Amino acid sequence: MQVKKIYVVALMLTMPAWLMMCKKADTFDDGGYDPRLSGGASTFFDITSKAFGHAIPGLSGYDQYIHDLGDEQSDQTFVASPAPLNSGLGPIYNNVSCKSCHHNDGKGNPTTGLNTSSMLVRASIPGNDEHGGPLPVPGFGLQIQDLAIFGRQPEAKVNISYTDINYIYPDGTITVLHKPAYQLVNPYLPLPGNVMLSARMAPPFFGLGLLDLIPESIITGFAAQQASDNRGVSGRPNYVYDPVQQKMMLGRYGMKANTATLLTQVAAAYQQDMGITSRVFPKESADGQIQNEGRPADPMLADTILDATVFYIKTLCVPARRNTTDPAVRQGEILFAQIGCASCHIPTIQTATDVRFKTLSNQRIHPYTDLLLHDMGPGLADNRPDFLATGSEWKTPALWGIGLFEKTNGIPYYLHDGRARTLPEAILWHDGEAAASRDEYVKLSAFQRDNLISFLKSL
Repeated sequence: MQVKKIYVVALMLTMPAWLMMCKKADTFDDGGYDPRLSGGASTFFDITSKAFGHAIPGLSGYDQYIHDLGDEQSDQTFVASPAPLNSGLGPIYNNVSCKSCHHNDGKGNPTTGLNTSSMLVRASIPGNDEHGGPLPVPGFGLQIQDLAIFGRQPEAKVNISYTDINYIYPDGTITVLHKPAYQLVNPYLPLPGNVMLSARMAPPFFGLGLLDLIPESIITGFAAQQASDNRGVSGRPNYVYDPVQQKMMLGRYGMKANTATLLTQVAAAYQQDMGITSRVFPKESADGQIQNEGRPADPMLADTILDATVFYIKTLCVPARRNTTDPAVRQGEILFAQIGCASCHIPTIQTATDVRFKTLSNQRIHPYTDLLLHDMGPGLADNRPDFLATGSEWKTPALWGIGLFEKTNGIPYYLHDGRARTLPEAILWHDGEAAASRDEYVKLSAFQRDNLISFLKSL
């Protein structure tokens, strides 16, 4: 009888904790909240070059093992078949490992044609495939692979040239913008005249598990709110075909939100970037091309490795904010909201409940994104549609961690193709729906602009 009483008391004491774990997402009280916790409970305090590479807390021993396995695999260099380890590279590819593009789990740099490069070029021709997605270029597919294994030929090489443009602020300050131009040279086959190209730089790995848990209703709600505000900002979701679920789903990942799930995103990177097939994409990226003729089938990536890599990316922490009490940072945060940046770079969102990962579940996070597509004007346009995204629309990138890009990369690069070498350059490239906010930024005094940049560097 005494044992039963103890059990009942223990159950009553633990019940509030279980109810809290299963609590429906609700609005948080601002009182006493630490603004440094960009990822809620999945925030890590580290200002070194390894700030983006920490596991979320609360993982079981087995989960930590899978996370570490995924971490190890993302470091592995693939080689051409046959080989005893990491076999299957190519026959055409863009890089040899995940970390070669995603430096220190962060962004890449705007270079191509090297095993240390981290930029790729998407390609398509006018029209849509059977699911409404971009139409592959005959003989080239949807991505230009600019490297090849021995005895095979890259699809093409990519030349990047820049034109300098002086931007003069009303106060006389000059910022030099870097305008890129991309050209494919030495294609293994003649390219069609109507090919559409889009350069993309590798994005960060961290925080994706939290973005995955933002409810679709919240994202579509942002679009409805922006439409009702009638301020010239009109974001909209992208809906894309997912080959695993075999249905149309909300796009969350990629520069144009053209991928719905982390599994598909990771599997596509293995196949397109490295030529590594998997259960998701069992065909070679060179399937049907002359580079693949006469080659035996490469081994597929083991399911355990693919799943561990996805798990690793899903369970990476977000770096903590810094200098949140600095007066310049606080003033910059106020200006960020006043000039309208927060209309798209939404500061605070709450994740849904996830009983599998309680430190990702029901978290108040500060990603500074709405995950919606926005027309950014002709200057940033790639003129290449991707499902519902037009040639001038881009997904709002998350800004958390942006102040640490210099630490993790050595040289920071911003925007989808790395054309901006500084945060002021990135702001000045904003146009279209963001033109009004950019113009308000330009009107600020040099002191105020510095404060706004100090705020961004605190994220």
